Amino acid sequence: MKHGKNYRDCIKKIDREKSYSFNEAAALVKEVAFAKFDETVELSVKLSLKKSQSVRDTVVLPNQFSALKRVLVFAKGEKAQEARDNGAAFVGDDDLIEKIRGGWLDFDVAVATPDMMKDVGRLGPILGRKGLMPNPKTQTVTFDLKGALAELTKGRVEFRSDKTNVVHLPIGKVSMDAAKVSENAVAVVKEIIRKKPADAKADFIVSVALSSTMGPGIMVSVKDMLASV
Repeated sequence: MKHGKNYRDCIKKIDREKSYSFNEAAALVKEVAFAKFDETVELSVKLSLKKSQSVRDTVVLPNQFSALKRVLVFAKGEKAQEARDNGAAFVGDDDLIEKIRGGWLDFDVAVATPDMMKDVGRLGPILGRKGLMPNPKTQTVTFDLKGALAELTKGRVEFRSDKTNVVHLPIGKVSMDAAKVSENAVAVVKEIIRKKPADAKADFIVSVALSSTMGPGIMVSVKDMLASV
């Protein structure tokens, strides 16, 4: 794969034989970012998992970096009012289900009370493809709408291992202070370790890397990372 001059210049600033500390990597990501827009900083964690294992959960990042999420809540009665009182962008039940079946998807995350899931489940083929289906594992199926909405507006994000056993998610912007990016990375890794399967291998975390949207990956020392968390 051929890279442009800017990318090749960035590579020269990175020691490809070195694994950096979180703080060093976060600072270097900012230094080598070259796009004319505010690039997103992304964290990639390679895990050692058996075929039957996966890691999935949510984490509230200590330093928010994205725009406020438009949260849709499927709820009825008092719970619908609770959702409205706590900042939900859209609240409803059958009316929202029909609207979504008609093709409307102008929201960022969906939450549902447990009693609504029988009906919301009909939207599986639509919401599932977009990663928007409410799920108890990500605390988006709950009667505690006040708590869920508070965390989502504070920057709660979902993470999950993919088919190659990599957890990959955005954790900041290159315009952010490097220390804040590092704090977000540490918070995610702590939660990944907390979700480690009981029978996972000893070398659960194989590798960690930070990168910006357009920039090269910067390897983080697993030893240093474990000391940080």
